[in-house]
Amino acid sequence: MSLYSEQKYEFALCPVYLTFVKYFQMKKVIFSLFRQFAFWILFFNFARGVFILYYSPIIVIEKISLGEVLAIFPHAFKLDLATACYIMVFPFLLLLLQSVTHLGWINRVNKIYTGIIVFAYSLATAAEMGIYAEWKTKLTYKVIKYLNHPGEIYNSAETGTFFLLLIIFAGLFSISYFIYVRVFYRKLVNTTLNVWSFLGLIIITPLLLLVGLRGGVQQIPINQSESYFSEHNILNIAAVNTGFNLYISIFENLRNFNRDPYVFMDPLAASAEMKKIRAVASDTTLEILNTSRPNIVLVILESWSADLIEALGGKPGITPEFNKLEQGGILFDHLYASGSRSEQGMASIFGGFPAHPISSITVQPDKFVKLPSLTRDLMKAGYTSAFYFGGQLIYGNIKSYIIYNGFNKIMEGKDFPGSLPQGKLGIHDEYTLGYMVNDVGQMKHPFFASLFTVSTHSPWDQPYPKPLKWGDNEREYINAALYTDHCLGEFISKASKEPWYKNTLFIFVADHSHNSYRNTHPQSKEYHQIPMLFFGDVIKARYKGTRWSKLGNQHDLAATLLAQLHIPAQGFSFSKNLFNPYSGEYAYYSTEDGLGWIRPWGYFTYDKAANYYYDWTDPASPDSLFREGKAYLQTVFGEYMKD
Repeated sequence: MSLYSEQKYEFALCPVYLTFVKYFQMKKVIFSLFRQFAFWILFFNFARGVFILYYSPIIVIEKISLGEVLAIFPHAFKLDLATACYIMVFPFLLLLLQSVTHLGWINRVNKIYTGIIVFAYSLATAAEMGIYAEWKTKLTYKVIKYLNHPGEIYNSAETGTFFLLLIIFAGLFSISYFIYVRVFYRKLVNTTLNVWSFLGLIIITPLLLLVGLRGGVQQIPINQSESYFSEHNILNIAAVNTGFNLYISIFENLRNFNRDPYVFMDPLAASAEMKKIRAVASDTTLEILNTSRPNIVLVILESWSADLIEALGGKPGITPEFNKLEQGGILFDHLYASGSRSEQGMASIFGGFPAHPISSITVQPDKFVKLPSLTRDLMKAGYTSAFYFGGQLIYGNIKSYIIYNGFNKIMEGKDFPGSLPQGKLGIHDEYTLGYMVNDVGQMKHPFFASLFTVSTHSPWDQPYPKPLKWGDNEREYINAALYTDHCLGEFISKASKEPWYKNTLFIFVADHSHNSYRNTHPQSKEYHQIPMLFFGDVIKARYKGTRWSKLGNQHDLAATLLAQLHIPAQGFSFSKNLFNPYSGEYAYYSTEDGLGWIRPWGYFTYDKAANYYYDWTDPASPDSLFREGKAYLQTVFGEYMKD
């Protein structure tokens, strides 16, 4: 073959060679995207598997089958896919830049970006594992706000659990990022694309990403409801992508500062529903006290669920002292907490304002100053006041709210004598209750003294035996309740020897409920039921040892108490007098993104994010029940949103 022929042959091969080069370069770019995409799907499921393994004892206790557990993964796929598409937008832009510039640092940026996302997601997963045991929810914007006080978060957790979660976080991040670098990451060098390949990449890929992050081409984009599939809350929590849920929570909260997300109907229609709900034929009350100016001792029980109380259906042996107190008082056996956080409970008890989704009114001083105040109304009627708490009131912005309520004296952990024994979260209940017995004797009568207990909150380090050997995942909780119950018995025993005792009304009420040994669904009414007890010699003899069964909430305490004292309560528009035979039979509670609504003939719970009705008994007219509950939440949130 001549030199000319060889050159001609080589020249003829050039287009073929270049075509193959461009093909493999294009393939390299596409495979780079697919490899990263595959990594995220596997990573999400790895994190999900760690969560499931961590909570496997609860899965066993709830008798969830292996098939149901495995169903988490296919139900999670579409939301994982959407989340991966969101994450892949930036790497795609980097690949486009790499295809026209050949800059080596772009590869490093991609690696660092992936590391940051893996780090953040691993941290969120560990945090979610930490909060689920207490709150039964995924990580939300509300939880992120608590990061302003990391010391309080540490104190609220058992030391062993805290460090275990740190280890899980470190392990999840390290293993995942190592696998990404060694298996999935590929450095792209000299990836110049021809015009057609570049145009195809820049047109087709964004379309695929857009369809993916929307969850398809349907009109309504994908949301968390895509992963809801089980009556077991823990399975739904595991299936919903943590990153997607957190993004939506933050996005929705930022957006909701400018509009009300819970407008279900025309405001006039909601107002009409509320008028019917709150209608009272006669403004009267059952007189249960033998005096109109008793001293008042309000004990707010941290995280007490109705399941702790035998008379409310709980197992015997957890709160024997409370059972004894019932014989000298009135037990409210159909009472519900409107929220699931302590700061929400404070606004309900002192401000008569129901809890609501997304945020808490106590964290926004510009809003809570517009609330009425039980404390201020009592002080106007001549009461002196005091508030005691063995921990730190900064959590949930409770301190500023308590200060707003105008208590004459406020004592938190640092204000008590340094000699009092304390645990990680604060001074143990026996010492704060004992201190209050002595302290209120020095107050001018009549007095209103409130104490918030601390020991029935993790880390369960109370100085008391733990004799209850049952309760499974909530064994520590019920033993802590046994301790606080013991402290209540000692408290009443000491108080009964004081001269102010006979003219004192004692009120025991929980700030919110807690998961119990029964592991009821966190959306159910049973989960939100709490105890409230009026006790003392000031209660008329014929009412002692009785139960009061009217449906109500802890935010009804203000109107109920003020009516007994003949103090007007018109400012507490959401609080009803439970001792008025004509007041309505209803109760409400908020969830992370919805509500529960209870009537004697039925109840339902609704989650807006998932557009999901959880559980409701079959009433005669379900549509009217739904309208009532949604009108109530719309009105509550509308009041919260007001400037």
